[in-house]
Amino acid sequence: KMDLILAIATPTAIALANETQEIPILITAVTDPVAANLVESMEKPNTNVTGTTDMNPIEEQLSLALEIISDIKTLGVIYNAGEVNSQVQVEILKEKALALGIEKIEEATVANASEVMQAAQSLVGRVDAIYIPTDNTIMSAYGAVVQVAEENKVPLFTGEASALEIGGIGTVGIDYFNLGKQTADMAHRVLKGSNPQDMPIEGQKEPQLIINKAGAERLGVTIPDSVLSRADKIIE
Repeated sequence: KMDLILAIATPTAIALANETQEIPILITAVTDPVAANLVESMEKPNTNVTGTTDMNPIEEQLSLALEIISDIKTLGVIYNAGEVNSQVQVEILKEKALALGIEKIEEATVANASEVMQAAQSLVGRVDAIYIPTDNTIMSAYGAVVQVAEENKVPLFTGEASALEIGGIGTVGIDYFNLGKQTADMAHRVLKGSNPQDMPIEGQKEPQLIINKAGAERLGVTIPDSVLSRADKIIE
């Protein structure tokens, strides 16, 4: 007998959408609601589900990586192949990387967090840099990726801004606090009578450029002044 349900992340959203098609469900941190069969389209859900997506600006993230390290030809990516949101991101990554001059994507897939370190180690010596999408499994063991990258001086970029507090070089990423505020505004409209099926899925309005200067130094990378000068946040 809830008036509204909040579902955070793709697996939770799918589980709840399977339970009720009547109670309004507000989602957040779901990368691709269409691929997850939660809505018919981003513009008009046509279901009891609406909310916000944390789809990464992947092209901008790759452009940032190339601005910092211009000679990336082989890019490694670690992800859980069982996560729909990760599959979508990797397909976009392949398309955008090729257009930007990155010649090859080396994939290292995992089924659970215990396999993350081994996946990271498998990329050492085979890639010029590593990219981590917003993958729930990898983020739960992100420290292991940072450890491998720093020990082997492999440049590391991430799709999730909060992960940079642990390590890595930088990202043009989602501010999840602000995404939560956007979701709250949508929740308010639903509780006031708006119909979820007519409310477009919203994306992050203002992605932030975040640089971990200390993390870059540990990886043996110097951040150009042209990047530092326009960063929204620098982790020292």
